[in-house]
Amino acid sequence: MLRQRAIVVTDSSQIGEARRAATTLAIRTNFNETDSGRIAIVVMELATNLVRYGQKGVILIRGEIHTDGTARVEVLAIDSGPGMDFSRCSVDGYSTGGTPGNGLGAIQRLADEFDVYSTRPSGTVIMAAVCSSGKSPSAPKTLRWGVVSLPARGEQVCGDAFGYRQAGPKAVLMVADGLGHGPDAAKASACAVTLFDRDPFMDAADFIRSSHAAMAGTRGAALAVASLDGAARVLHFAGVGNIAGTVFSAESRRGLPSNNGIVGAVLPRLQPFEYPLPDTGLIVLHSDGLQTRWSLDPYPGLALRHPAVVAGVLYRDFGRGRDDVTVLVTSWQGGLS
Repeated sequence: MLRQRAIVVTDSSQIGEARRAATTLAIRTNFNETDSGRIAIVVMELATNLVRYGQKGVILIRGEIHTDGTARVEVLAIDSGPGMDFSRCSVDGYSTGGTPGNGLGAIQRLADEFDVYSTRPSGTVIMAAVCSSGKSPSAPKTLRWGVVSLPARGEQVCGDAFGYRQAGPKAVLMVADGLGHGPDAAKASACAVTLFDRDPFMDAADFIRSSHAAMAGTRGAALAVASLDGAARVLHFAGVGNIAGTVFSAESRRGLPSNNGIVGAVLPRLQPFEYPLPDTGLIVLHSDGLQTRWSLDPYPGLALRHPAVVAGVLYRDFGRGRDDVTVLVTSWQGGLS
């Protein structure tokens, strides 16, 4: 997975920067000319809307190349503006700013995946993704995921890292937070990513023990792994340090407890946990770049939106700003099969 990039978009001069960033990422993901053109237009339209209607607008761009040969570029447009009535704003010809009013309709037509969440007066988060040759990834539609993973202000490298993998009825999420910021923190968390890429479905506790050995000589990291087994209908979780995890279902909210310690330095006796997996649910794993006192309660219907949109809303409203931040979200509906 390619590093996520954030481009602040508060005036018209930054629209071109966002478009160039998208084009560069499309080339790195081996998009052809047609698909590169689609993502460039999507980003340009989203950035233009941020300048015209949003406040504190930012574009997040992330690319991924899948094992089946497909590639995907995902864009999150996040603002703290007045919000909008999407059912009206998405109709071609509707505009509140004296424009032709074709922007959101064009974005929906060009994107292979699209979702939006908007509330008044908190603002809007729009997710639009373009897949290579219009071919969506082969993961089942009942299972979706999204992430925001960005460095602290003033840093060029994010000390956090994450991993996500899905195969049949199983999925696994991993978040690592290297101690401190910058390249040394990133070096520690990268050890977990290397191990995850090699064997993502390793037992969660064994993964943390192996990461502990791999991080020896680094700053160390906080680390957590959540594994979903749809066939057995169980959730396994193991964590060390201040990675927070929460499972939501229609009936309840459950925190996922981590052990005290530092992977790579001081590894405690691990206590993995096992929970029943609800038929429909949402899991959020995040580093301490997100405030601990966040809630989905003020956001009706947000849990049903695309997980990337959920991550974007939480980042916008609960990000500390002074620290690296990673918010990794996955959701499933009707069980995993």
